[in-house]
Amino acid sequence: MADDSYFSNQFLVAMPGLEDENFRHSVTLLCEHSEKGALGLVVNRPTDLKLSDMLDQIGVDHSAMPGDPIVFWGGPVQPERGFVVHTAPGGWDSTLKVDDNLYITTSRDVLGAIGRGEGPSDYMVLLGYAGWGEGQLETEILNNSWLNAPVEQHVLFETPAAERWIAATRLIEAGQSERLKLTAPAAEGSYEMVCTYPGHWMVMWGKLIVTNDLDAYLAAHPQ
Repeated sequence: MADDSYFSNQFLVAMPGLEDENFRHSVTLLCEHSEKGALGLVVNRPTDLKLSDMLDQIGVDHSAMPGDPIVFWGGPVQPERGFVVHTAPGGWDSTLKVDDNLYITTSRDVLGAIGRGEGPSDYMVLLGYAGWGEGQLETEILNNSWLNAPVEQHVLFETPAAERWIAATRLIEAGQSERLKLTAPAAEGSYEMVCTYPGHWMVMWGKLIVTNDLDAYLAAHPQ
């Protein structure tokens, strides 16, 4: 985007204190962000629906489709609406470019290509999306509901879904060259996360904990 005040090519990583069940420990690929609001896709919530079953429901042949991936829950808005996050542009009818080799397609033709074995080599299919109204996402970030990190394709296409939240927190840690301080009001259940320098974090969740192993701390305190 031309306006640097809006996020582009970013993950939104839910802070541990975010209690909304829709987004708790979620990683969201931010697709659009402007003065009108934002749209994103939750990329770490697999459903029980297999892609072959979804393609059967909409009448798309999948006899040549390699494998049978799981469809992901992309968010609570319009759960019937499908999105394909993929590499390579492909020339589909309705595609949004996120980065040089990352795209989101909403047209049916990409599903047909996947079913024929002619689709993108790396992709994930999602139903529904997350939406924010004007200024809503900015307010939630100021309230410490989210941190943002640059998108890395290995998190999307190589990391198991259950590990993507921790993988996304590593991106935040790796990119932290200055002191980052996020505070919540001093109250029961409040927290403070401070990165004094890369690899050393202090987290307050009722009490102060000092750790030099962020991954271990997050794994041991999933709530």
